[in-house]
Amino acid sequence: METKRLTQRSMVFVLAGGRGSRLKELTDKRVKPAVYFGGKTRIIDFALSNAMNSGIRRMAVATQYKAHSLIRHMQRGWNFFRAERNEFLDILPASQRSGTESWYKGTADAVTQNIDIVDSYGVDYVIILAGDHIYKMDYEIMLRQHVETSADVTIGCLTVPREEATAFGVMATDDTGRITSFLEKPADPPATPEDPSKALASMGIYVFKWDFLRDLLEKDAEDTNSSHDFGNDLIPEIVKHGKAVAHRFDESCVRADGAPAYWKDVGTVDAFWESNIDLTDFTPELDLWDKSWPIWTYSESVPPAKFIHDEHDRRGMAISSMISGGCIISGTEVRNSVIFTNVHSNSYSVLDQAVVLPRVVVNRSARLRQVVIDSGVIIPEGLVVGEDPVEDAKWFRVTERGTTLITQPMLDKRAASL
Repeated sequence: METKRLTQRSMVFVLAGGRGSRLKELTDKRVKPAVYFGGKTRIIDFALSNAMNSGIRRMAVATQYKAHSLIRHMQRGWNFFRAERNEFLDILPASQRSGTESWYKGTADAVTQNIDIVDSYGVDYVIILAGDHIYKMDYEIMLRQHVETSADVTIGCLTVPREEATAFGVMATDDTGRITSFLEKPADPPATPEDPSKALASMGIYVFKWDFLRDLLEKDAEDTNSSHDFGNDLIPEIVKHGKAVAHRFDESCVRADGAPAYWKDVGTVDAFWESNIDLTDFTPELDLWDKSWPIWTYSESVPPAKFIHDEHDRRGMAISSMISGGCIISGTEVRNSVIFTNVHSNSYSVLDQAVVLPRVVVNRSARLRQVVIDSGVIIPEGLVVGEDPVEDAKWFRVTERGTTLITQPMLDKRAASL
């Protein structure tokens, strides 16, 4: 009963304002948490679904950069909360709530500007989440640890090889899990107490008692030298003068028996492509088929996918692929690909290791390999991508690892030059 009581006294505050510029043109029209993932979901659905499945029914999402796509998605897909049951999802755009500044100045400032709204929820605990990571986690377990250890802040941590930890905020802890130092992207990350080859990297997940966090935010707001950021300002302050405790993701991640803990920052075009394609594995590390921990999202009302034609070189087929509703695979060979909703592909085409976002049309005789195709793109007849990287780079964005990103403006520029 204690676990249930904690979740009923808690809320999540999701930070979803960052552009995610390393995704390049994929975030020209939408913020990173609104980027499509896994055939039918958006990235933010993972954080919100974790909260929902953990038993938390009070959520706030702070938005900023190009938020329309994200707001529309949440209004359509997350509108099932009932206020009379004291459950809700509030969308909190930066709106000049605290003086003349319109934008949130940092991750902590995004909460500070909404203190009165959080106050109105009447919660005891606040879980701060990033809205741009792919993972499944039971926040109840982290909440319980926070209370049992009487921590001022509990920080979600990944156990990573030390050489990879240089890209994260890294924590040194004692044998009890108390954090003794917090270093942002250190050149020589401190090791875990039990394994000198591993380090603890911050997931950007923080649990606070609201009264404590409220006081901290008000003090930080008055500090003219602060960048008003959790990782840069608030967390180091607590480590020095309070009690910060590490919570290991291994203890609360939701996974199949024996499977590794899955957490991805799909922050680059290569990582985005690879994480989607990984879902086509025979047994993918990220289990989207787990009915006990579903990923909730907005589901369009579309007909089932359809495969037509059965001739040599004109066979509608998909092997080791995910095909979403509303798709028509007409005489196209699809292999190791993730095809999102309402994609129409035509005869004699080949899609191999392709991540095709919604409402794309692939015209006849196109051959596309190791590509990410943005939503709404119309692929011209006979286009070949993925066979000549030099030619591809003239028109499209080709990554160091050979993934090609295709958007409609790129195709329009190519067509204008022909």
